[in-house]
Amino acid sequence: MVMPAYGTGAQPTVWQPDNLEELQALKSKLFGKYCYAAGGTLLRTQWEGGLVPVPEHMISLARIPGAGSVYVDGDHLVIGALTRLNQCDTDVQLQQLPLLQSAMKAIAAPSIRNMATIGGNIVSGVGDSIPALLVYDAQLHWITDNGSEISSLSSWLNGGHDGSRNPNNVLIAIHIPMANTACPYSHSKQSSVSREISFYRKLGRRETFTASLVTIAFHGEVGTDGRWNKIAIAAGGGSGMAMRLPEAEKMLLGSVASAMQASTLAVAVRSEFETYSDAFASEQYRKQTAGNMIGARLWEALCS
Repeated sequence: MVMPAYGTGAQPTVWQPDNLEELQALKSKLFGKYCYAAGGTLLRTQWEGGLVPVPEHMISLARIPGAGSVYVDGDHLVIGALTRLNQCDTDVQLQQLPLLQSAMKAIAAPSIRNMATIGGNIVSGVGDSIPALLVYDAQLHWITDNGSEISSLSSWLNGGHDGSRNPNNVLIAIHIPMANTACPYSHSKQSSVSREISFYRKLGRRETFTASLVTIAFHGEVGTDGRWNKIAIAAGGGSGMAMRLPEAEKMLLGSVASAMQASTLAVAVRSEFETYSDAFASEQYRKQTAGNMIGARLWEALCS
């Protein structure tokens, strides 16, 4: 089913700017009667489900230079927003972000991952890549009405609560601080780190090609003194907004790493994680499951 564009019955006009300057000019010219398109997998689902109307204009980002590549820029690893999910899964440089590559494998089916982009997964607001990117302290590069802008993924997510997001902004790239990667040649890595513990898990209603009920990510570093010198924990899932769990992080940070912390961490996650109920799972189930998954994986990691 194809929905009329704003009731006109016309098919959308597709614009393909060749650079950021042309993109800015189009944003001004079209006065908000447009949507951005990358892989288009989410848009197609929304249109066919009657959730949103087909727009009068579509701005394709496919020709923007560098928007579909992965590269190092100073002390950041940069992922172009148009990078396909399957490329994120197989890219050699992104092996430095094992949690993100684990997330890529858990999204939809291979045919969808061949088309869908990481930018689209993020801008959906509920993508399975978001918990992994949160623990890597991802920053988002936007083109706004006023020019270029960098914001943290956390602050952008919070904008969904307070209404500060501007739908006219277009995501160009994701920046990951090299200090948060597994890069062996990063000068930002602390020499005191003796062990890195990271894991990602998505729980769905079936094994594959399903929306998540709960998604968790954990990234920690244990120093040579046996203490946690870095902790990042995130949880999300379904149509709920993913979030970092700073109180649970504080509970571990600076303490001696021990498998005995698994049960107390599970309780802290259940207490802090904000989620929701729907026809598939209750709020309490999601909170309990997030705590159990993180606690169990931490136990396994510290006992191995």
